[in-house]
Amino acid sequence: MSLENELLAQRFRRTHELEALGHRPYGSRFDYTHTVPQLWKEHGEKNAEALEATKIAARVCGRIQSIRGKGKAGFMHIEHCGEKLQVYVKIDLLSEDGFKLYQLLDIGDTIGVEGTLFRTRTGEFSIQAAKLTFLSKTLLSMPEKFHGLEDVETRVRQRYLDLIANLDVRKTFVARAKVVQSLRRQLDERGFIEVETPMMQPLYGGAAARPFVTHHNTLDLDLYLRIAPELYLKRLIVGGMDRVYEINRNFRNEGISIQHNPEFTMLEFYQAFTDYEGLMDFTVELLRQTAIDVTGGTTVQFGDHTLDFSNIRRFTMREAVLEFWPGDNKPSMENLQDAEWVKARGGKHTPGESLVELFERYVEKNLIQPTIIYEYPVEVSPLSMRNRRDPAFVDRFEIFCAGMEIGNAYTELNDPNEQRKRFEQQLGMKERGDEEAHQMDEDYVRALCYGMPPTAGEGIGIDRLTMLLTNSRSIRDVILFPLLRPEGEIHIASLLRSVEADAPSGV
Repeated sequence: MSLENELLAQRFRRTHELEALGHRPYGSRFDYTHTVPQLWKEHGEKNAEALEATKIAARVCGRIQSIRGKGKAGFMHIEHCGEKLQVYVKIDLLSEDGFKLYQLLDIGDTIGVEGTLFRTRTGEFSIQAAKLTFLSKTLLSMPEKFHGLEDVETRVRQRYLDLIANLDVRKTFVARAKVVQSLRRQLDERGFIEVETPMMQPLYGGAAARPFVTHHNTLDLDLYLRIAPELYLKRLIVGGMDRVYEINRNFRNEGISIQHNPEFTMLEFYQAFTDYEGLMDFTVELLRQTAIDVTGGTTVQFGDHTLDFSNIRRFTMREAVLEFWPGDNKPSMENLQDAEWVKARGGKHTPGESLVELFERYVEKNLIQPTIIYEYPVEVSPLSMRNRRDPAFVDRFEIFCAGMEIGNAYTELNDPNEQRKRFEQQLGMKERGDEEAHQMDEDYVRALCYGMPPTAGEGIGIDRLTMLLTNSRSIRDVILFPLLRPEGEIHIASLLRSVEADAPSGV
């Protein structure tokens, strides 16, 4: 029998020893008076004399992280809500059965503790146990006695174990929740209405991406998991809902990288009677306030860089190419306004596509500080309003930080005939082999025929924004359950059957 199997069998037997003492190994309700963080906040600064004088009683619970000593006295550390507390156990302070319970405990078990707060001789803030309640048995050994779970594959695949072993992981996901809360609060305060749109769509649209395909049996209909909610949200603008937003799950059948997961979360919001310049100003405030709400300030550390969300720079795409062009042979603005010059150096089908190629080649990786890039070529922006000064460009901007895009916004195209032409242009790109080109959406064009007011819309990536605000280098670190290849067979069921079968008679 392997060591893992022996440990499992040993702990399985202990569930029956616990039952013999009158405890339920997979316990009952426990009404605690405080979480561990609450105890630290309310009493953690008090000295030994103050704690002794007040005799503060508490009921707390948590998972055991360490056990020291099983003679007549001992210590444990329990963890609850991301913080640890020391528990002092002494034979003459517990009932006989209570101390027998203590002797059966394993690292990883969950218990309840009732007692009084005090400081040990070494000054550690602790609770002196008067009663122990068993709540849940662990059958598998904890990773390296809680010294940390370092294997990246295991951490992501078994997120529950990652959360148990690495307390900082919890902080990351608490911060992610704060990101969503901050964005939602700011939009609500500005009169936006939160809505829900279909995840399964007969036509996918609103972004350039390959979709996942599913099938509805009753209707005998192929459907697509949404790549964006955009076209549905803009239908609501047509219907008179002037400010709408959705915090939505999107699905794109693309590669996986440190910045990409096929399933991800976006905030998309649309505001009637404004334009992309209005959203630029709003975005600057939105990101600044979110950084404050999540981290307490406008500057955050990301790798070797200190990012400043109080100072968001702005460049047109052509200005950015000039700003970050490498070497001495920097082009002029006149060069970048020359369609043939741009096309010769970008190598794409059109001057606009070629300019984007130059931007992605020379600029994007250098956009470390929060930066807005605006005025995009029309070829890569099928849903955006043309720029009045230069019809080869549209009123669109993207937000970049730490070399990656975190947001995309534009003045919405609301001319139905122009939208038809743009869709047809996209169909031409699809015929040339662009698998991510947009489809023709006849119903959306019909909706525009009823008149959509001047509108601007924006999408912000929740996952990437959380990466920046938590100093996480991979998107997998900020998604609780990212997509992974199957790990093969898991044999835990057969192991449990085996230890049950090997248990002595009567156990």
